[in-house]
Amino acid sequence: MTDHQIPHYPLTHSMTHSPVRFGVLGTGRITRRLIADLQSTPGASVSAIASRSGDRAKWSADSHGIAAAVEGYAELLARDDVDAVYIALPPSLHHEWTLAACQAGKHVLCEKPVALSAAQVSEMIAAANGADVRFLDATAWLHHERTDQFRQWLTTTGPQEDSAKAAAKKDELFDDESESDGEAIPFRLGPLRHLSASVSFPNPFLDGDHRLHASLGGGALLDLGWYSAGLIRFASGVLPKEVYAQAVMRGEIVARVSATMIFDDELTATLSCGFDTSTRKWFEIAGTDASIVCDDFTRPWAEKPARSWVHEASGKVHSFVPPSEVNVPAEPNSAPEGGVPVHRCLQERVMIGTLIRWICEGAPSGQPAPWNAFHEQALHTQTMLDALDESIRCKQPVSLG
Repeated sequence: MTDHQIPHYPLTHSMTHSPVRFGVLGTGRITRRLIADLQSTPGASVSAIASRSGDRAKWSADSHGIAAAVEGYAELLARDDVDAVYIALPPSLHHEWTLAACQAGKHVLCEKPVALSAAQVSEMIAAANGADVRFLDATAWLHHERTDQFRQWLTTTGPQEDSAKAAAKKDELFDDESESDGEAIPFRLGPLRHLSASVSFPNPFLDGDHRLHASLGGGALLDLGWYSAGLIRFASGVLPKEVYAQAVMRGEIVARVSATMIFDDELTATLSCGFDTSTRKWFEIAGTDASIVCDDFTRPWAEKPARSWVHEASGKVHSFVPPSEVNVPAEPNSAPEGGVPVHRCLQERVMIGTLIRWICEGAPSGQPAPWNAFHEQALHTQTMLDALDESIRCKQPVSLG
């Protein structure tokens, strides 16, 4: 299985097993969406939530309709009614509690960034494999239906179908600024030449937010660079041979990063991320003959379905909306009075469904374990972040060997 062929499982796959019972470690704001997704995903349920504070655990359990409130993370791992855990703690605690969960025989869904270093990520993966439990990082965009289309485009460096047939179909279906309506877009990307990814937002943090503290794994490089570096690794399938990064600091944390990367085979990349810049979640994947552009890859904009564009060298531009989102209205009653309706986004639930399938069905007979590709993606992403961090500190290019 190549790097671009990370398997995808639809949300609607059949469930013939008992629900996988999740326990949640952490009660921060990040848990709210994922708890709702866990509770609404076929084959999953939430049986307990833990905090260092019993009162905080009870408040969260009551707020989300969870049966058990647990004081202490170890106490949750000891429960018989927990099959898997969702780790929503500060990044500095991910390594410790993933290892503890694996030792307790629990499967793990871990928030991003996965850890503070590639060495920690490697140990987490080894612990899961050694305990024969499944481990997945909660990078939801990798599970979106649209991402499957990106994978398909990336694995095809020549025409996606017979050139004469593709040309005829293109002339029939597409004009400049045309929309795909879920149809495949016949085009030639060509060998990759440049990748660019930018993720940022200008949100001031509340006091106590771990992203303001370097010791807890805060800073833009880990928090948002995980997405930018992850996209570059997703598109290239390999590690760069050299990186060079510069950062703007705000006290002890990295507030903004700009970086360049050099790969073998004439491929280059640029990365940016920041806590003090307008909201961006876009990428460009440029080949010799066309480029793929997306402005919402981490999560579609609330008021829009997922979207992306193909820009051909001829100047033609094709927009692409995933088939399942074509002509789909926004969720009813999803907007406050005078607000904008919210379009559905199922990527978190598909991600959870993928983990459930791994837990209940294991690896297909005679095939590589499907989780290996996700593990390598996470490990390489963190390896890139380690090198970028080193470059920021030493103010020099850093070789990855």
